[in-house]
Amino acid sequence: MPVVNVDYDELRELTGHDEKSADELERDLFDLGLEYEGETEDGDAKLELEPDRLDRLSVEGIARSLRYQYGDDRGVYVPNTNDATWTIEVEDVPPERPYVTGAVIRGVDLDEGTLDSLIQLQEKLHATMGRKRAKGAIGIHDLAMLKGETIADTVEGAAEKSIRYTGIAPDGDRFVPLDSDAEMTPGEVIAEHHIGETYADLVGEYESYPAIYDDIGLFSFPPVINGRRTEVTTDSRELFVEMTGTDQWTIDKMLNIVCYALDARGATIEEVAVEYPDRDLYAGDDSERVGPGASLVRPDLSTRTKAVAHGRIESMLGVDLDPDEVVDLLERSGLDADRQETDDGLVYETTIPPYRVDVLHPLDVIDDVGRAYGFNELSARYPDVGTVGGRHERSTLENAVRTQLVGLGFEDLLNFHLSSEAELFDRMRLDPAADPDAFGAAEPPRITTPYSEDYTVLRTWALPSLLMVLENNTHRAYPQDLAEIGLVASVDESANTGVDERRHVAGVLARHDVSYEDAKARLQALARNFDVELATPATEHPSFIEGRVATIVVDGDAVGVMGEIHPAVLVEHDLELPVVGFEFRLDALA
Repeated sequence: MPVVNVDYDELRELTGHDEKSADELERDLFDLGLEYEGETEDGDAKLELEPDRLDRLSVEGIARSLRYQYGDDRGVYVPNTNDATWTIEVEDVPPERPYVTGAVIRGVDLDEGTLDSLIQLQEKLHATMGRKRAKGAIGIHDLAMLKGETIADTVEGAAEKSIRYTGIAPDGDRFVPLDSDAEMTPGEVIAEHHIGETYADLVGEYESYPAIYDDIGLFSFPPVINGRRTEVTTDSRELFVEMTGTDQWTIDKMLNIVCYALDARGATIEEVAVEYPDRDLYAGDDSERVGPGASLVRPDLSTRTKAVAHGRIESMLGVDLDPDEVVDLLERSGLDADRQETDDGLVYETTIPPYRVDVLHPLDVIDDVGRAYGFNELSARYPDVGTVGGRHERSTLENAVRTQLVGLGFEDLLNFHLSSEAELFDRMRLDPAADPDAFGAAEPPRITTPYSEDYTVLRTWALPSLLMVLENNTHRAYPQDLAEIGLVASVDESANTGVDERRHVAGVLARHDVSYEDAKARLQALARNFDVELATPATEHPSFIEGRVATIVVDGDAVGVMGEIHPAVLVEHDLELPVVGFEFRLDALA
């Protein structure tokens, strides 16, 4: 979950509510879904927010939501924009990163607080929507330090300026990157510069690197680093914001969020023309194809609509609402609503502002209505069904096994079901292509559009999750005996959903004198308590030490693996003492 650092004094100033105490602000923020998580060393509040509300990744966005909650602002707000005087010309860009967008910001007062907030918003968008800069990266420049090439005259003879987004050879033109005093080529940046080394993997395989030029020369090497010449300081009053990425929609929405934040600081937004001379592309949220020779005007501050039925709102929230009240709640959520009578009853045609990237379904609109109404105001009631609830057999078994594991000295855990192939395979010395029959080597279900590179697949086995916990617990005392009963999954074309989901039991024991026999003793105790027959024939598995690993066989069926974790796996997880582990299917004990 994203965490944003917020100065409460700044928040009071931006909301216009100086009378609010810290406790009152925290209660109001909690109603919006933001939780107080303590303070930074500088005394700023750390606020954890829902990962879908990326418009709240800055103090400006949070203040906007509070003003709507207080009723100070209502309905959709779209900033005014001035006509474009700058153009981004796109030519010969790397095919891996073909898209660009931008805006000019004028009249912004960048004091220390505003600049810190802008930098934080930039980095939070990089980490979330930008997928650590892989999908979208933001460059913010001091416009006064740019010299645009004068291109064709526009209406009434006004001269237009341009910059160029193109490709460059790794050993091409030199520039001085941020945090450096020396001129460097892009190849030298990713090899020698500390920021370049961090993001080298994003462009390392490209034949040519992304680059942005003005009339003076190279000033930006996206998505790695900006040039020092255009560095933004508190003296900057006009900014050029450019964003490059693998998807036009993503960088356009990131740009909208930045523009709204700067608009809240009193800045004026000026459009930028983006010229794609030789490529078809999709523009905006629809499927309208423009190009070749496409010209886009950005930022794209067009609104969208979602139709939501009155009956569905009442059904989902469990309250009776007057239509006027629904419109009021929608407007207090920053939306607009147009009532329409249809054959199916009353429907609200809601207008979604440009910065709301989270509204994908009518249920998202209903969630806004519920928050504006106040979820604490909803009354609990019994559902209109005639059945009596009870525990599922699997749940009963799971609770029984969990109780036994705790009795055997394990600490019960609940880990994320999402993981990455690096965690499941690479760090465990497991190569599914070379050893597809090894326990845990199944093909994982992949997330089509993951928010983070750390969570791209559903895990195929649970032991890697437990080793990650040990890795994060090296500062704690030993012994550490950890266990989990959790979901694992693998691709299975024969299943209705295409995915085989199972519950696994996994455990690790970490201590200086632990051995294979310690894990086997605990498995034998489990087998006795559940009246099943356990066998442990020797096997091979790359995650375990050869000769100290066995297949877990329950009532004649191979259901898991156990053994001493391989030293290379321990080193990969920064563990300096022996670990034994086991994992098997939960239903084996039924």
